[in-house]
Amino acid sequence: MSKNLIMYYSRKGQNYFSGSIRSIAKGNTEYVAEFIRDAIGGDLFEIDTVRPYPADYMECTEVAKAELNSKERPELKSYIEDISGYDNIFVCGPCWWGTFPMAVFTQLEKLDWDGKRVFAVMTHEGSGLGSSERDLRNACAGATVGKGLSIPGGQASSSQKKVAEWARKAIE
Repeated sequence: MSKNLIMYYSRKGQNYFSGSIRSIAKGNTEYVAEFIRDAIGGDLFEIDTVRPYPADYMECTEVAKAELNSKERPELKSYIEDISGYDNIFVCGPCWWGTFPMAVFTQLEKLDWDGKRVFAVMTHEGSGLGSSERDLRNACAGATVGKGLSIPGGQASSSQKKVAEWARKAIE
């Protein structure tokens, strides 16, 4: 049986939903990461930055854009040091400016990806997977990048069936 790791970054608080901003207690990507774990088993790892992003959604998007443009790698509260015990790694995050938040790359670049299967999972409000699969290929040298999954953020909390079907198929 394959061993699965589901790593994710998820934004709680103010989020964008189909043209409006509202506050949520649990981030959209966290729902999806948990649905993957529930469907196929595995370990969850939440990527969390030392310096929090601004609570205001619009300010957060500007910080995220600046990090992307400068290729910043924000410091994390904790790291996974070794993924040798895993076969499949699901990298989950919101689509910020067409890719994962830079904090995700902080973690990815610390790992040995040889022989691993990696899957991009993005929550979004219109941009789908963006460049996440290409970006995983670049960040996870030696891994095989499988077909990713994109879930509209507004549908994340009710996407369990879709996520479960995709996750089971992904690891066949």
